This record gives sequence, C-alpha cells and structure tokens, in this order.
Amino acid sequence: MKDSVLRFKELRVFYIAGPSRNLSYYFWAFFGLFGSLGCLSLSFFSYVDKDFIVFSEELYDFPFIPESLYLPFFPQGLVLGFYGIAGVFLSLYLWCIIFWDVGGGYDMFDKKEKKIEFVRWGFPNDITLEIPMEEILYLRIATHTKTDFFNRTFKYEILYLETENNGLIPLTRLEDDLLPIDIAFIAYELSWFLRVPVLSLYL
Repeated sequence: MKDSVLRFKELRVFYIAGPSRNLSYYFWAFFGLFGSLGCLSLSFFSYVDKDFIVFSEELYDFPFIPESLYLPFFPQGLVLGFYGIAGVFLSLYLWCIIFWDVGGGYDMFDKKEKKIEFVRWGFPNDITLEIPMEEILYLRIATHTKTDFFNRTFKYEILYLETENNGLIPLTRLEDDLLPIDIAFIAYELSWFLRVPVLSLYL
C-alpha cells in the first residue's frame, strides 16, 4: 500500500508496506511463540519428574478431576520438547520477517538521476530493479475481474508503468485496497511528475 510518500521537486518516493505487516502474521507469530513455550514447559516438568498441573483441594471432591496430572518424559515429554524447539525457531523466523518487513520496500522516481528504482526488502537479499527514465512510455490503468470463494465477481483497478524493455510494471496491488479515485490520484501525480500520458489498458 502507498502508506506514505516523500515529495521533493525532482524526487518522489512511495513506501510499499509488505504483506508481512498483515495482522495474520502477528497472530501466528504470537501463537507460535506462546504455544512453543508451553510445549517446552511441559517437557521440562516431565523431565524433572514434576506434576505440571495441581488442582486446589476444594476440587478433589469431584470424581472426574484428578489431584494432579503427570506426563512421562519418554516419549511424550521428549516429543513435546522437540515440538517446542521447532515452534520457537518458526516463531523467530516469523518475527524476523515482520521486523525486516519482507516484501515491502519503495518505488523511487528520481528526475535528477533520471532513473526509477524499485526496491523490495527480502530475506536474506533485497530485490532491486533500476530503469532509465527514457524507457518510460505510458502510465496505464487496467481493470481486472476476480471471482471470490463464493463465486462472486468484482472488479478492481491496477496502475501500471509501461516501459520499453521491461514491459508493464505494476505500481499498485490488489491488497492495497485502493479506491478508483485513489488510483486516479496516484496516476495523475506520476503523470504530472514524469510528463507521460495516462492510458487505459484492456486485458
């Protein structure tokens, strides 16, 4: 998403938020961390031969509640320990992706250097594409059609930069959730800045 834009006389920089900043990534990172710590705790209690759940004496009168729960270390505790270690590494991996904003980056239009630079942060290496401004042909707005899970059809627009050697380069994404007026505003700003026309694209 075009969350923020730096505007200077001869420079435009559009920040692109990566998919790793989605709430689902935070959910699975927290879920994996606390779940793996729980597995490691159970494995530790079973290793030291301790009960990991002890109920209060008032609940002992209920026949279906035991006085304590015991988990043998082999094989249950050992397996839980392996699950816990794997979960910790998976959670750390997700947190690294979130911290480095993998998939995010920026689009830089530099009239002084006469180049366009597309940068996407990756793991472990970033992805960079540089295009000379003289290769720019048009800005194009394309209307796409998509069918969702319930077989409902909806339309959305994507703004493209058409170049001589690299073809069509998308400047917006479906997940940006931009309204048509937002697409038009970005297209107008870039058209004015780059001095190129905006055309429709029929797919």
